[in-house]
Amino acid sequence: MTEAYIYDHVRSPRGRGKKDGSLHEVTPVNLLSQVLAALKERNDFDPALVDDVVAGCVTAVGEQGGNVGRFAAYMADYGDAVPGMHVNRFCASALVAVNYAAARVMAGQADLMVGGGVESMSRVQMGFDGGAWLFDPQVSNKVGFVLQGISADLIATKYGFSREECDAYAILSQKRAKAAWDNGHFKNSVIPIKDQLGITLLDHDEHMRPEATTEDLAGLKPSFVDMGAIGFDSVALQKYPEIESMTHIHHAGNSSGIVDGASGMLIGTREMGERLGLKPRAKMIGFADVGIDPTIMLSGPGESARKALARAGMNVSDIDVWEINEAFASVVLRFCQELGLGTEDVNVNGGAIAMGHPLGATGAMILGTALDEMERADKSTALATLCVAGGMATATIIERV
Repeated sequence: MTEAYIYDHVRSPRGRGKKDGSLHEVTPVNLLSQVLAALKERNDFDPALVDDVVAGCVTAVGEQGGNVGRFAAYMADYGDAVPGMHVNRFCASALVAVNYAAARVMAGQADLMVGGGVESMSRVQMGFDGGAWLFDPQVSNKVGFVLQGISADLIATKYGFSREECDAYAILSQKRAKAAWDNGHFKNSVIPIKDQLGITLLDHDEHMRPEATTEDLAGLKPSFVDMGAIGFDSVALQKYPEIESMTHIHHAGNSSGIVDGASGMLIGTREMGERLGLKPRAKMIGFADVGIDPTIMLSGPGESARKALARAGMNVSDIDVWEINEAFASVVLRFCQELGLGTEDVNVNGGAIAMGHPLGATGAMILGTALDEMERADKSTALATLCVAGGMATATIIERV
């Protein structure tokens, strides 16, 4: 099997996913194209050498639909000859895009690939693409469909995480993200996003609320009480009859932020890197996808991590850097509980609770954060994982070169 190497990664800053967010005026194609252009400029490669551009995107409708990967690459001047594609595994889409790009290289069917993703949540609202599991009663009844927030509260209820524990983790994420930005941990990976005149619109993650306190969060009303009361709690309790009642603890302060963002990663063979004069930064070791019960849909990262580790012949103790997407605080706490980790072991630079979760882009963002942290802290291995709507999860292991 051919080895696949990561040569570079970049991401946009994450802009608030509202009409007053700094990136709202930037179309999804433009947002991703600026990331792809930065990869090309930083590494000075002939884009005609790229075999494919694989772009994750979750709500692929309207201006975000129609194979955003192909047209973002075209707008980044990769040329006529470079194809592009779109993949959707909900929140893990960009990580799956990177894994697919690496798999092409590992299978000997590509020499240079780009994987990444984009989501402009201020312009294309989450859920606009619909889907049978939401709107077809036969499907939703069989699946046991609930909102993701209900699933997060179900995890907290089933595994014993309190509101105070989740709020404390959220504050920790905010403090870590602020410290990471203050100490320049993202300076080599985050590119400024500019308007059509070349004026910088945003050069930092603007969703962060580092001034937030546990007292501030304690004053927020849980977000999913009313939705639970109209029937979603009943669906969850039918699946998990050992739970007498649901405890609703998640709110805007301990859940991931809605933001705009894009990410990209350059992956290729060692021979292609030598041809281009590029030094590999990490090697792809392995990856795994899993499915779990769709009702408690967000509890899969532990299983995906174990599957990826088993395939690689590794143990939990072999991993130096852990990144798990902070979709909701209980997701991270369950992951730590399941793998025997402490919160001090994961997401040391903060996560999506503080900086936001641009659905189709986050997977490559957190893998890139893990790579940067390996280099900064002189570590050897990293694992990144995300929970996925519909009851799935994806994990990827990399090794520093």
